[in-house]
Order: sequence, then C-alpha cells, then structure tokens
Amino acid sequence: MNDIDTTTADTTPADTTPKRLGVIGSGDIGSGIARLAIAAGYEVVIANSRGPESLADLVAELGPRARAGDARDAVEFGPTPVLAVPLGAYESLPRDAFAGRAVLSTGNYYPHRDGRIARLDSLEVTTAELEQELLPGAVITKAFNNILFHHIPALADSTPRTALPVFGDDERATAAVSAIVDDLGFEPLDAGTLAESWRTEPESGAYTPIYAADPEALAADHLTAVAAPVTVARLRQLLSASQRADVAARRF
Repeated sequence: MNDIDTTTADTTPADTTPKRLGVIGSGDIGSGIARLAIAAGYEVVIANSRGPESLADLVAELGPRARAGDARDAVEFGPTPVLAVPLGAYESLPRDAFAGRAVLSTGNYYPHRDGRIARLDSLEVTTAELEQELLPGAVITKAFNNILFHHIPALADSTPRTALPVFGDDERATAAVSAIVDDLGFEPLDAGTLAESWRTEPESGAYTPIYAADPEALAADHLTAVAAPVTVARLRQLLSASQRADVAARRF
C-alpha cells in the first residue's frame, strides 16, 4: 500500500499552523462537516460538481477561513480530504490526486439515486470496499455515513459525547480520520475493517435511527426528529448486534 500523505505544503511551525480540510461535495453532509470544521479552527476548501461559482453563498456563510475550489484543489488542500459524493460521481474525480491519501468517505449506496449495482446487491462487497476499488490509490476510511445530516450539528460536542464509528483497513488512515472526527466534536470508535462496514449501512442495526431520541418520530418525519447522544459503550453494543441488510430487496 502507498505511504499515506500526512503533510501539508505549509511550512509554518506545527503549533501555529491552522489545520486544513478539503471537502468534496457541498450537499447536506459535506456542508455540515465544513461548518463544524470551521468552528473547530480549520481552514476549508470545498468543491462540488457545479464549480466554485455555485458555492459563493456557502463560502460567504463559512467565512474568511473557507474558499471554493475544484475537486483537485480540495483533495490537495489538506492531508485527509472528505468525500461526500454519490457513487456515480467517482468516475469524474481526479483519481491521481488521491494517491497515498487517507480519505474520509461519508457515502452510502442508495439504489434510487445510484442505480442498481450488482456487486453491492449480492453482498459481494461493502460500499466502502467498492469505493476503495473506484479510487485504488486512495486509502478509504468510512465515517459520518450512519448519521442524519441535521443530527451532525445537533450532536457535535454533546453531553455525553456522541460516538461515531470509523471503519478502515489502514491503521494510520483510521487514526487520521479519527482525529478529524474528534476535532469535529464526536468520539471516534474504531469499528473494524471496510469489510465490516456493512454494520452501519442503510437498514443495518447501527444506521441513522440509533441517533434519534424517538424512533417513532423519526419514522414519521426524519427531518424533524430530535437527536440523542450515543455513547461509545452503547455504539459497541449496536455494532455487535447489527444484522446485514438485504440490499437487493432495498426499496425507496
């Protein structure tokens, strides 16, 4: 496996250098992570498929430590880019720019959006494993894929601290992504390998309902459902008890 790039181009002493985060994807998850990163003192470059001009309002909201760029700008801005895009967008990414980098992937497989993908329907691979194949030079690490977008700001820095699972096959990449999760206000939990990441995929036992204060309210209207913290101990229990979803039967 390629060595993971954990450096930035900035040569300022480490104790005074702002942390940098590139975010590819400006939807609900990507923009939510960008907001938390700015609040945590990061500098952020955010990109989407529509071009930097389409991000003017979001960048204005984020403030002077944020700017818009293209996907390559975002990947190369910091050592561990965030990827919050549909599976279909992978083919348009600058794959060479990801070489050797730990990547925080937030993605899930949704057939209504992504179309049917036979290898995911058959459970041959997890979504994270397929993402790794699609970006072979990167080191995919999974986080933020099992929490609703509006529960991210609601549970950041919660009391007790909310735990989020992190899946990865590389110890250094998992550590790098866990550090970001921690900085953004959550308690990272090393939850296993990419092959085990089905435990937090849609309809699994550790997907988004675990962060809802009232599961019935979530089922009635997920956009207004109130969030509730999940401790590390509780998350471990949920991951252990999780059952793999029948992906081929998934309907939306």
